[in-house]
Amino acid sequence: MAQSLFETAFLPETLMGVARVAHPKTYADIAALALFALGSAGFLLRGKAWDRPDPYHSLWFERPQEKDAASRSGVKETRDIAQKLEQANKQLVIFWGSQSGTAEGFANRLARECHLRFGLEVMAADLSDYNSKTIALIPQEKLAIFIISTFGEGDPSDNTTGLWEWINKSDASMPLLRYVAFGLGNGNYKYYNKVIDVVDAAFQRFGAQRLMDVGRADDAEGASEEDFLAWKEDLFTLFRTKLDYVERVVSYEPTLSVVEDESLEPIDLHHGEPVQKLDNSKTAATCSPVTALPIKQSYELFADSKRNCLHMELDLSSHPELHYKTGDHLAIWPSSPDSEVDRLLQALGLTDRANVPLSIKTLDSTINLRVPTPTTFAALFRYYLEICAPVSRDTVTSLAIFAPTQACKTLLQNLGKDRDSYADFLARTHITLGRLLQAAIASEPSASWQHLPFAWVIETLSPIQPRYYSISSSSIVAPRNPTITAVVSDISLPADPTTNIPGLATNYLLAHHQATSFTLSTPSDYNLDGPESALEGRKLFAHIRKSKFRLPALALQPIIMVAAGTGLAPFRGFLQERARLKQMGKNVGRMLLFFGCRNANEDYIYKDELAELQAVLSEELRIITAFSRQSDKKIYVQDRVQEESVELGALLTASDANLFICGSASMAREVGQRVIAVIKKRKAWSEEDVKAWAEVRKRSSKWQEDIWS
Repeated sequence: MAQSLFETAFLPETLMGVARVAHPKTYADIAALALFALGSAGFLLRGKAWDRPDPYHSLWFERPQEKDAASRSGVKETRDIAQKLEQANKQLVIFWGSQSGTAEGFANRLARECHLRFGLEVMAADLSDYNSKTIALIPQEKLAIFIISTFGEGDPSDNTTGLWEWINKSDASMPLLRYVAFGLGNGNYKYYNKVIDVVDAAFQRFGAQRLMDVGRADDAEGASEEDFLAWKEDLFTLFRTKLDYVERVVSYEPTLSVVEDESLEPIDLHHGEPVQKLDNSKTAATCSPVTALPIKQSYELFADSKRNCLHMELDLSSHPELHYKTGDHLAIWPSSPDSEVDRLLQALGLTDRANVPLSIKTLDSTINLRVPTPTTFAALFRYYLEICAPVSRDTVTSLAIFAPTQACKTLLQNLGKDRDSYADFLARTHITLGRLLQAAIASEPSASWQHLPFAWVIETLSPIQPRYYSISSSSIVAPRNPTITAVVSDISLPADPTTNIPGLATNYLLAHHQATSFTLSTPSDYNLDGPESALEGRKLFAHIRKSKFRLPALALQPIIMVAAGTGLAPFRGFLQERARLKQMGKNVGRMLLFFGCRNANEDYIYKDELAELQAVLSEELRIITAFSRQSDKKIYVQDRVQEESVELGALLTASDANLFICGSASMAREVGQRVIAVIKKRKAWSEEDVKAWAEVRKRSSKWQEDIWS
């Protein structure tokens, strides 16, 4: 019998005398060789093609209450909303579709007020929790309200995509459905409140009965809150006059039970670690887990000492499961400053009990608990609730019920009843909940808010949300070191320019920068080490969100980039990537970069870097600047777009270039109008033709925008 392959291949040379090459001589040898090759390949590819680390593996070892806190407080028995309403004995459902949490907050507030004022049994419902087709099954004696936001260029929120896809594909029948609708949008966007309009049109097409005109909020001037209040009063008029709901005297009924429980150990509590909501498949697919990421470096970009713009580089080296692509977003989870935390604790008489354990439960199985439990007063205020947000007029009115004195009650009622007087008050005063509580009893030293129900505080304040920043680095050039670019926000009060309203996340980032660069002359107003020292060593809680704002796959594809201020961030990554490709010997397409800022000597961010990239990319890159405060004549990027109409028009038509716009919504709208005008003139098209051209380009991702309000 011939020697086997393994005997031949692995006999020591001393025994063989001469090194010999082994050749398979039988089918058994061939099979053994195949198995050996497969085994070797499998071993070499371990951790790459198979057995990759599971980023969620740690969830198996979390404390049970963490899982409970991130889940619904009630058991989700069915995805049939009609069946759920029957099971829970509810008369009214308020659906919400929300990206940033505003629509969700409105829905929960409205649900509580409908119950308190009219005695209705109400539930607020996440649209993604129920099968959209079951909306048609809601009985005629019940009522549905839809509060849905539009973000970006007419996009639905993540939790609205199921409804969006269903109404655009379905030919349903809804003869029983009675509904009311309210949309949230921004008038600076071209497709202002598009989502609610499309939903309403579909329901009308399906035969549903709309009981009043669609309400719309416009956040272009920060008017969403007042638009909602005006619509809500129209809704309550409908309740009284057409639906015969009987209004009653309002008395507070909590939806939550908040109990101090000192038997709980520190290990049982949520001390401030972010609880990430990944309630629907789209959000889960686009967001990485929240992780504590080290700050590798940070530096100032503005030469103007009165303003701050930060470049911050994070380090993914210790988290191999995390990856980003050029154009993605980085979400930063901020914390509230100590001064506001202490102010609110003091106003509520909780300073001495700040770290007492709390157990929070919902009193209605249909209500979602929006904060983790168990936790503490201090953790709630510092990490889980938006205590620095301005207080709505609605909140002032509802707070009056709990006023400790008649004088305080009268003050709050007068302040909350008139839109114009409250707007004037906000123009002169920086009001948060803690500041409002202090101001309301300032003239009465003996008065206190110790009896204000803490359940009301949790119900009233919104959960803290992460802030998203466009990643300003290339994943090819710096795969483990994403960077962000952030202007530190400090908005002056209209009637008192000496008083600023600090932006929560950007001032949190500034505090980290100052501590990291040893420029912090006074103690930080933030707990930079984070809960339980989880951020010790200069770290941030962050996660990565996938974006569609992408460079074309072909490096030869021409691109046009338009940015103002920190809108330059993703284009820095784009240019880094193309410069690296050129250095590798690859050809790259023509690039136009329009960039606008105030002054070339003060806030022209990445000026030196852009010069270096220009040197590498040479004639393939042209940078066109616009400075709005350099001289008496204010020049904006949209003006430069119009001035460069010949080259821009040729690139968009003859060269089929991709157009990218990043910055404020108002800037993007102006730039879009100029681009439309350029193409219309160049092609001698009608208004309908050029609009159709723009729509086709947007649908095919040839025209992309990454914009904010």
